[in-house]
Amino acid sequence: MQKLSEADLVINPDGSVYHLNLLPEDLADTVITVGDPDRIPAITKYFDRIELKKGKREFLTQTGYLGKKRITVVSTGIGTDNIDIVLNELDALVNIDFNTRQLKPELTSLQIIRIGTSGAIQPDIPMGTLLASSYGLGLDALMHYYVHEVPEQDKALNGHLKAHFEQLTAISPYLSAADPGLLSTIGKDMEQGITATAPGFYAPQGRQVRAVNAVPGFIAQLNSFRFQQNRITNLEMETAGIYALSKALGHKALSVNAILASRVNFQFSKEPDLVVEKAIKIVLERLESIS
Repeated sequence: MQKLSEADLVINPDGSVYHLNLLPEDLADTVITVGDPDRIPAITKYFDRIELKKGKREFLTQTGYLGKKRITVVSTGIGTDNIDIVLNELDALVNIDFNTRQLKPELTSLQIIRIGTSGAIQPDIPMGTLLASSYGLGLDALMHYYVHEVPEQDKALNGHLKAHFEQLTAISPYLSAADPGLLSTIGKDMEQGITATAPGFYAPQGRQVRAVNAVPGFIAQLNSFRFQQNRITNLEMETAGIYALSKALGHKALSVNAILASRVNFQFSKEPDLVVEKAIKIVLERLESIS
């Protein structure tokens, strides 16, 4: 790999990476991502100690210890455009030598766990469910800008998904799987399914407010998909980008979704904070147990 230019990898005058404002030593090998910056203290209040608090724009970071396990919590903001920034800069922090601007001889694989909120699109998934995404299905354009290979074992599923959505000519879905180890440890006993990642909150998720929706019946198109034991279970805005970029960069990723809405039953949770709190506690307990 050639030396990275100052335009390709922007490093701040203090030696920190451009958007996250982090130095390489600020980052733990286990990273929890959240969309909402206000969710960071809801996680780190359980830490035994916090050694670092930094932030820039919507990208806030706290690093500390849960028992002997060092964990970084980063807010990404909303959407896969922000995931593009966060994942590339997390990878640069551990795998690029900022002094030489070259790839390190030994690469680090991060554990990246998203704790986020989501809406269910299957009627049998109640609000309050914790759902671990077995796959992320990208309905956005992020991974069309990266080389992204579908593993042999997922090609049949990927083919059936593309065929299911072939009438949506403006959308070219991409598929990426959760890390099997994280899915079987952090995600054990949780509902599992394919999480669809949309490039917006309103029409891209089938909502109709005032602007006319160009894809009528979108939720029905999503929840009617079946292939073997696979179905699309929920909708949100980051998971597929996290999964696909993590895989492209050699990291392990899992998305844990707090289901706050039922899109088919037209309901929203009356106690959303309690559902998110449950997800936080379970993820931290399981992370600590596998440290």
